[in-house]
Amino acid sequence: MYFCLVNLTPNEIFSVKDSNAFNALALNIFKLQAQNCNIYREYIFHLGIDAELVTEISAIPFLPISFFKSHAVLSSNKPVEITFSSSGTTGMVQSSHHVTDVMLYEQSYLQAFARFYGNITDYCFLALLPSYQQRSGSSLIYMVNDLIEKSGHPQSGYFLYNHEELLQTLLDLKIKKQKTVLIGVTYALLDFIEQYDIEFPELIVMETGGMKGKRKEMIREELHEQLTKGFGVKNIHSEYGMTELLSQAYSLGEGIFNCPSWMQILIRDTNDPLSLMETGRTGGINVIDLANINSCSFIATQDLGKINPDQSFEVLGRFDHSDIRGCNLLVQ
Repeated sequence: MYFCLVNLTPNEIFSVKDSNAFNALALNIFKLQAQNCNIYREYIFHLGIDAELVTEISAIPFLPISFFKSHAVLSSNKPVEITFSSSGTTGMVQSSHHVTDVMLYEQSYLQAFARFYGNITDYCFLALLPSYQQRSGSSLIYMVNDLIEKSGHPQSGYFLYNHEELLQTLLDLKIKKQKTVLIGVTYALLDFIEQYDIEFPELIVMETGGMKGKRKEMIREELHEQLTKGFGVKNIHSEYGMTELLSQAYSLGEGIFNCPSWMQILIRDTNDPLSLMETGRTGGINVIDLANINSCSFIATQDLGKINPDQSFEVLGRFDHSDIRGCNLLVQ
């Protein structure tokens, strides 16, 4: 692993406890990546920013996410272990995230799930992710594969288009009072409830990935109303992650997301990308992902959102003309 320049260990990243520790670690990682990530260093240079003079995270420049479509965004000289690629419709240029230490990704999603939901072995994981299963390079499929395996539950698995089998599995798990997570791409969940209704109040339905061009985009309130009714649940959970990151935020309902302690959201001014917005104001979502130390931890996404006073955040849409892909992003 490539932590020697700042004497970091993975445990230091994933055990961050408070804002002071987060800020100090973020600044250390910024100095590392400003020196070792070629495209990030060049970007900072063209902005006229001296990385050594940056002393607070509000002054850190965030790399536009589009660079992952045209450059290898790497801060490590270690061999690439795996490359994740973004989804998208035919003709779109895919983003590529070259990962030199996939164990960081594994540690990130395993610890994040445990923080928000508890012990993985308590759950059965069901996956309805046809668009992801039918292509290679999906970081979501990598994560779900591992969750299915680590759950150790004999009924955990994928269902692709086997809706009848999924229904029978859900009914069986309900009878057994088994804690269950159904993670599905949005359009596939809608396809399922058009065929079947089920009352399973304890089920965790986690939607991700949007419509993938299969259906008309819907606002979150309308979508979640249909899904809660179709599955007989109180809330719809969501996952906010993307190919270019190694960490995810989770919503346990109402579209309100929270980050694990090693991830943070800032909101930038859409008219002045180097300026940050106040709490409650809508702007572009910037993500600090400390787990992404071997790539770039400071990403300016193409998503619009706002931060709430309790530091939770909401995703409100996408910039005009940006690719519609991934991350349950519904334009409102």
